Formats: sequence, C-alpha cells, structure tokens
Amino acid sequence: MAYARGYVIKNLASFKVGGVEYKDQVTKARLVPDTPTQTLRTFGGVDKDRDSTSWTLEVSGHQDRGSGGLAAALDTAVAAGTTTTFCITPKSGTGQDQVTGSFVPVPVEFGGEVGSWKLFEQTFEVVDQPTFSQTP
Repeated sequence: MAYARGYVIKNLASFKVGGVEYKDQVTKARLVPDTPTQTLRTFGGVDKDRDSTSWTLEVSGHQDRGSGGLAAALDTAVAAGTTTTFCITPKSGTGQDQVTGSFVPVPVEFGGEVGSWKLFEQTFEVVDQPTFSQTP
C-alpha cells in the first residue's frame, strides 16, 4: 500500500518571498536543517552535546531582475538590509504541508554560460526557527 501523504513534487504549489508569489521562477525551494553534535570521548565513555537546529533555505531559479522578478526582489531586500519572509507549499489543497519563516537575503548570481539558462542557485540563512503547518 502506498503512503497516503507521499508525493513527487512535479509543480510547486506555492513559493512566496515577502508575500509575493514566485513559483513560476523557481526550480528548487528547500529548507535544510543542521543540528551540530559535539562528542567527547572520556575514560568513562562518551559524552554528547546536541546544539539547537539551525536552518538554511536553498533556492534555485531564473535570474529575473525585471519588474516582478525574484532576483530583483532579492536585490531590493539586500539593499534594504532587512530580513525577508518566505513560505513554501509543495502541494496544492487543504491540509497540505507548508513552512514559513524569515531569511537573510544575499545577492544572487548574474550571467552564465553560452547555451545555458540564466539561472541562480543560492543558500540563505534562516532566522530563528521556521514554522511548519498545514494549509487551511
């Protein structure tokens, strides 16, 4: 029997930055956890300390710096020097997984190779902990 909530992301339902939809400009939107663990070996055994989880937001897409472009919005956010909100909803419908949070914008690439799409791939630092929920 197939897992009921399992699916392949064929068309991202929604990717928003600062409340504006950019799903048609994005090829990857992924939230990645990092939970550092320190291990100390002693004569009496092993001590472990797990730190709080920090997150990064990985985004790839078109280098659209025109009106309504994600790269243009990121450039504007970088110039403003403030954090920006994001929301990823992989699948449409009620009760589907989504995550929201804030990230620190940084500049994205410009240019590329001859014969290739003009794309960017960037990793952003997520501020605090993201919020996981389901769509209403």
